[in-house]
Amino acid sequence: MDTRGPGWFLWWLAREVKGRVALGALFGTLWFVSLAVTPYLISQAIDRGLTPRNATVLFTWAGVVLAVGVTSAWLGIMRHRSMTRLRLAAALKTADLVLTHATRLGAALPRRVTAGEVVTIGISDVWTVGRAMNAGGVGIASIVAISVIAFLLQRTSGLLAWVVLIGVPVLALVIAPLLRRTQRAAGHYRHHQGELNGRLVDVISGLRVLNGLGGKQAHLVRYERESAKLRDQGYRVGGPSSWIGALGDGLPVVFLAVVIWIAARIAVTGDLTAGELVAVYGYTAMLVIPVNVMIFVSFDLTRGIVAARRITDFLRLPEDDPAGAPGPAGPSVLHDPESGVSVEPGRFTALAGDRPSDAAEILDRLGRYQPSSATWGGLPLAGIAQPEIRSRILVAGHDADLFAGPLREVVAGPGEPDDERVRRALDTAVAQDILTGDAATDLGRPVDWGGRNLSGGQRQRVRLARAVYADPEMLLAAEPTSAVDAHTEAAIADRLSAARAGRGTALATTSPVLLDRADTVHYLVGGRVAATGTHRELLASVPGYRALVARAFGDDQ
Repeated sequence: MDTRGPGWFLWWLAREVKGRVALGALFGTLWFVSLAVTPYLISQAIDRGLTPRNATVLFTWAGVVLAVGVTSAWLGIMRHRSMTRLRLAAALKTADLVLTHATRLGAALPRRVTAGEVVTIGISDVWTVGRAMNAGGVGIASIVAISVIAFLLQRTSGLLAWVVLIGVPVLALVIAPLLRRTQRAAGHYRHHQGELNGRLVDVISGLRVLNGLGGKQAHLVRYERESAKLRDQGYRVGGPSSWIGALGDGLPVVFLAVVIWIAARIAVTGDLTAGELVAVYGYTAMLVIPVNVMIFVSFDLTRGIVAARRITDFLRLPEDDPAGAPGPAGPSVLHDPESGVSVEPGRFTALAGDRPSDAAEILDRLGRYQPSSATWGGLPLAGIAQPEIRSRILVAGHDADLFAGPLREVVAGPGEPDDERVRRALDTAVAQDILTGDAATDLGRPVDWGGRNLSGGQRQRVRLARAVYADPEMLLAAEPTSAVDAHTEAAIADRLSAARAGRGTALATTSPVLLDRADTVHYLVGGRVAATGTHRELLASVPGYRALVARAFGDDQ
């Protein structure tokens, strides 16, 4: 795979489907040639059969014309089929690359690209790239067809052949500036389209919350405003695009008129027979098709380059390198020099910051989801093999996705579910209310994608149960109880600390209940540790921490 740039990617993709490209070019060329040969056959029927009134010769050539016409119809069908398969093969190949890369990025994906951008790539860009393969199929066929017509015209009139050979590049020079304008405008349009789709995905995923908070109308107004801007950008794309469409249909007709005018003047002098004049008209009329195809193939290629640029940007997002040094032999301290946070094995650590996003970023750095100088047992985390980090350190986001399936499989994750462990994990997360009450079927309760058939609090507790079930050496969780009531939060705090006894746990939270259960609390100001101690020690000695907890406690109440 070549992701050095959009052009390189399209060239690589064309080589990957070269068999289908060759087939499309073959059928396209044969179809165009069959169309180009037909005027020659008609001219022979006129000059050798009709003019001398030789019925036998006339019907013979007419039969040849009929046979070529039937063959041309079949070739046209095969050209269409082969080009459709080529576009589909290229689009699906690209979609497979995007999906595979998204899978490899895993939990790092939402940290590096918006969901709206991924949706736009998967729905729009891959098919646009597929259409760009027209350049390798009918694009090549059009060039061959123009060359064949120029050769046939040369046999009739060298002047007409030169008009064709010079006229086609002139048409390209007329269209080229419009293609460049289209590419620039389409690039801006595509950027805003990804942003708008990202906003749409966010609104849809949080629609239930927005409805409860009364923010649905505000987001609708904002989306309408952004959508209007995108529409205006679309008009800027449509301007040069409409000119390309008009010129694609109009210029070849003007070209046809010029050639016919020259041919008519030559015929008046007696240098062209009636059959040759008809043939010239047929050649030039047929020339409209490949010239028109070349113009629209150029348009498809221009749009394909814009789409390929977004795809290559996505495919260049760095994956976690599976290679690396082994991690510490046993449970060890995680340390983030940038913030001064240390998370010790076997202890319950809490990060309480004036900005919750700072604590979440620290957890991401300690879990190697962001570049950092964090260490694990004194070893640089960046140099340790990624699979070992993922198997021993779990970063549980409060908005992590839930896959559809039976409850036991959702909690157990990729491994074979152990029903007893699943029940214990749900109990630790105080999520028994999700069960049906029937011991034989409660763990088989279906969970929709994203937990859409669960309440916000239930989704959060299922995520926590999944993290507890995994039983990692080090569990790093951001705001695991933000969507539950105070009574449930107190029960979770007690059960989680008991379930994780002997294991390292770090929570980013401002909940007084969780902070009170923590062995160590790091108070963060501006993303750095301002004070460290127990919850009660910090309450007694750090006014800023006391104000933070009081504010959080007031919000909870």
